Amino acid sequence: MKPLSRAEFLRMMGAASLGAGALAAQGALEPDGAFGAGPAEQAEPAADALGGALPYLTVAHGKNVAAITRKAIAGLGGMSRFVKPGQTVVIKPNICTARAPQYAATTNPTVVAALVSLCLAAKARSVHVMDYPINTSPAGAYQGSGIAAAVAGAGGKMVTMSPTGWATYKIPHGRWLHSWQFYREAIAADVLIDVPIVKQHGSSVLTIGGKNLMGLIENRGGLHADLSQGIADIASLLRPDLTVVDAVRILTSNGPTGGSLADVRIKNIVLASHDIVAADAYAATRVYGLKKAASVPYIASMAKMGLGRIDLTKVKIAHFNL
Repeated sequence: MKPLSRAEFLRMMGAASLGAGALAAQGALEPDGAFGAGPAEQAEPAADALGGALPYLTVAHGKNVAAITRKAIAGLGGMSRFVKPGQTVVIKPNICTARAPQYAATTNPTVVAALVSLCLAAKARSVHVMDYPINTSPAGAYQGSGIAAAVAGAGGKMVTMSPTGWATYKIPHGRWLHSWQFYREAIAADVLIDVPIVKQHGSSVLTIGGKNLMGLIENRGGLHADLSQGIADIASLLRPDLTVVDAVRILTSNGPTGGSLADVRIKNIVLASHDIVAADAYAATRVYGLKKAASVPYIASMAKMGLGRIDLTKVKIAHFNL
């Protein structure tokens, strides 16, 4: 049975709770009463118009960043597979600091802009881009990373995450966390697109898609008591509809904020999947070079919870060279 999409699940749970008066104004469940879809069998690749199967994961390689981003999405069936007319979209890049793109500490702004354009072309009602920087003001990080200008040019909106925008939500399938504070707009969005950059990280080995979701929670320090399981637990509630990994440049040491070009490697890759575990597993092994994806503890924890496929030998991967 194909699992419900994120938007379908929220609609179903909202309708079921109407009699109890638990429907939130945004259309999601009330904070501290919210349910996320639990571990589920991953959907098989969608059938294309010719009766074949679309790839489970796409990898586009080339020097034109906008072109490889668009190709990675086109290879999955296009953005209209993920975004329907009238839907609200939240795009979550990594904007942890104010570093310029060449330092590989923040998601490449051209990747983000291309995704904004694709969402709007799919007739999204709104496309909001946000993150929760760790060592600078949101305005400083948004501008210094180049993402603010790129998003504005593509027609999207940068959102500064408000101190009043957080609420506590239950995590029904959490193995360690059973509730936590999440940003309400990210929970309420019809579509969540996770757009990490590949970076070394002292606490989590790497920061890719799963770790990038920490920018949508409050009290990130509290997660470090069991970081790998904490990341998996929050991923089980947030459930990105699409993970697009920026590996145009990767940061090989001194992550997550970097600061030296000596730590940067140019890969000229963008990869994408509806499966956050598969995307992270590919980035960890075939881009960064680890022998096993499970060497990144949070990827192993997400896989153990059934949030995706860590064994890439069992999925269809399409490669595109531009």
